[in-house]
Amino acid sequence: MNPAQVFSIVNAMAALQWLLLIVMPKWKVTQWLVNHAAVPLLLSAIYCIYIAVFFSIHGGGFGSIQEVRILFSNDKLLLAGWVHYLAFDLLIGFSIVKSARASAVSHWLVIPCLALTFMFGPCGYFLYQIIYKIKSSQ
Repeated sequence: MNPAQVFSIVNAMAALQWLLLIVMPKWKVTQWLVNHAAVPLLLSAIYCIYIAVFFSIHGGGFGSIQEVRILFSNDKLLLAGWVHYLAFDLLIGFSIVKSARASAVSHWLVIPCLALTFMFGPCGYFLYQIIYKIKSSQ
């Protein structure tokens, strides 16, 4: 399978999980997926395979922005980086849903946080923390 095909598959998996989190957070399938972190685990396995097999590019590394640029100039490592984002953003989404449930934060307030986390990771987490702090102070 080429990187473009894997990209399409992992994006579809992540998008479906995000849709379930946003639209049907209390459905037993969604809760099972969240409690077992099934999709992030699968994404993590894909990430590990790509890193283990393809992480050897002359001049690439994490020591400077130039080294990171060299790494991401390779489609397979760019894909690995993307899968990394998908897995970790989903874990943050799970954390938001669990925290909101435990703190009785309305799911209607959580939806924009989840959508923002899906698209821009830390921005959604930041918004949720603002909402959580306001809710906690009341």
